[in-house]
Amino acid sequence: MAGAVVPKPTGEQQAAIEGFTSGGHMILEAGAGSGKTTTLKMLAGQAPSRRGVYLAFNKAVAVEAGRSFPRNVQCATAHSLAFRTVGRQFKHRLNGRRVRGRETARILGVNEPFRISDLLMLAPAQVARIAMETVTRFCYSADVEPGPQHVPAVTGVDEDAVRRELVKVVVPFARNAWADLTSVDGRLRFSHDVYLKVWQLSGPRLDVDFVLLDEAQDSNPVVVDMFNRQQNAQRVLVGDANQAIYGWRGAVDAMATFDADHHLYLSQSFRFGPAVADEANKWLGLLEATLRISGTAAISSRLAPLGQPDAVLCRTNAAAVGALLDFHEAGVPVAIVGGGWDIKRFAEAAITLKAGAGTHHPELAAFQTWGQVQDYVDNDHGGADLKVFVRLIDSHGPDTVIAAVDKAVDEGRARVTVSTAHKAKGREWSTVKIADDFTRPKDTTGELQQPSRPDQMLAYVSITRARHVLDRGGLAWVDELLAPLTGRGEGVPG
Repeated sequence: MAGAVVPKPTGEQQAAIEGFTSGGHMILEAGAGSGKTTTLKMLAGQAPSRRGVYLAFNKAVAVEAGRSFPRNVQCATAHSLAFRTVGRQFKHRLNGRRVRGRETARILGVNEPFRISDLLMLAPAQVARIAMETVTRFCYSADVEPGPQHVPAVTGVDEDAVRRELVKVVVPFARNAWADLTSVDGRLRFSHDVYLKVWQLSGPRLDVDFVLLDEAQDSNPVVVDMFNRQQNAQRVLVGDANQAIYGWRGAVDAMATFDADHHLYLSQSFRFGPAVADEANKWLGLLEATLRISGTAAISSRLAPLGQPDAVLCRTNAAAVGALLDFHEAGVPVAIVGGGWDIKRFAEAAITLKAGAGTHHPELAAFQTWGQVQDYVDNDHGGADLKVFVRLIDSHGPDTVIAAVDKAVDEGRARVTVSTAHKAKGREWSTVKIADDFTRPKDTTGELQQPSRPDQMLAYVSITRARHVLDRGGLAWVDELLAPLTGRGEGVPG
């Protein structure tokens, strides 16, 4: 509740307080479990006569923060601010009925199939779906109208010439969709992201003295643009640049381009002890990050094999399904973070493709049969990311996959929770096992090489979910990767 007792600040937290009270703009990089929310409360508590807003990543975080932040700070999401100003006029369109693909096509004026290439013909409903996804990507951006840069990648459309033809077809229909969505009398299904975009395009100014932006490393450009417009307010960005794991869906690290007067760090983790911190620092070293984490000595953390952990973290949805099946077979009540609806959608798409009926699934819309998908993952380099899931469907069948997800229980009743690493962000468990699908990256000669930067960040996020016991599992090969460096006496890079 408001007015709750705030603990005595650490040295790093005191430096942040002093930077904030100086009035300058600030970047505060907060390592995993380093008490960033507590620190933000400390900052806000230094200015009881000033009005501020704390921009949370989602509604649940905003509600929780509102229970303990000082009364001078409004805790909200960008969506809630936008609704009060702009969204109310579209309230009657929210939670409207679903508009099926064929009807969406009629509304947009997609009246006939389009041949994109010799091998690819898109039905009107498929064109409409891609146009609507283009609008969604536009809503996440800071741009002023839907354009070619917002057209999503379509699996199977890999050649530049085919891509250009797809863009030429889709963009006009996306602009038709935006015109409908911004009309109070429009007919397309309206989402909360639409009124947020309308609000951002209006150039909003918040009547506050300071703005605190949480999870700044994974902000949508539409929110970053709104934040940067608050020129008359003191601005503070808080996050961990090493946890920027949503770039694949358009998120940006707002801290990377922000001109701050103070760039400070929170490196003391209150989540885990030195053993987990040491493991996290291996990945921070590979990332060449400035930040290094210190564990709390009073927390007993260790690395050890786990037969039945509290959580199993997977790199892919396919591995998550495999873990579900294993626990179901062992009779262990198991939950899956997020409910597994995206996994079910893929399996349901496989069923319609096996029937030769095509699909509107965004990853598979370019295919008419399951055989085409199988051929794509076997013979086209662009299909590598789908191969594991296709093999899962081929091994177990889509009905088995759907049944595995449906059999999962709520987390409150589970003995084990399965999650992808992406969905585990912001979570923590006492004991965590890393699944084996974090495969060793190798070059053409078979030599172990450094993972991509996004994969290094994903590893760092995964490692730091454990409080007490970490089973490194599929990420234990980091020691082999670092061995040549430590063998030369260089230590962990960075």
